[in-house]
Amino acid sequence: MADELIERAQSLATESFLAASGPGGQNVNKVATAVQLRLDIYALRLSPPIFARLKELAGSRMTARGELVIAARRFRTQEANRADARERLAELLKEAQQLPAQRAKSRLNRVGKEQRIKGKKLRGSVKAGRGKVSFD
Repeated sequence: MADELIERAQSLATESFLAASGPGGQNVNKVATAVQLRLDIYALRLSPPIFARLKELAGSRMTARGELVIAARRFRTQEANRADARERLAELLKEAQQLPAQRAKSRLNRVGKEQRIKGKKLRGSVKAGRGKVSFD
């Protein structure tokens, strides 16, 4: 199911190329090597829990209109940046589909419980002895 979702997302995504900053010398001034990948999340028709996790993971990369924007400008070539953006999109979608691990309740035995109560009683008696002193 994850692979189907990733394929569908990559087919729905639109790419635009823009001039990048950083390494590349003269090449960076002439060629638009940076890639901006945009994906309408609502078009994916995700289930509510997956959508919520994706929105949480995306953070500021998600626009108010529900578009996920991934900018890739790490490499010098357009093709490498394009592959990088698609790979990051796939990783984000895979991570959103993983269910968070359920927290196991801690189990306390009778002895541990008694020690905890004893410690609380001791602490309470210390605090109780901190009142005003009367010299009667």
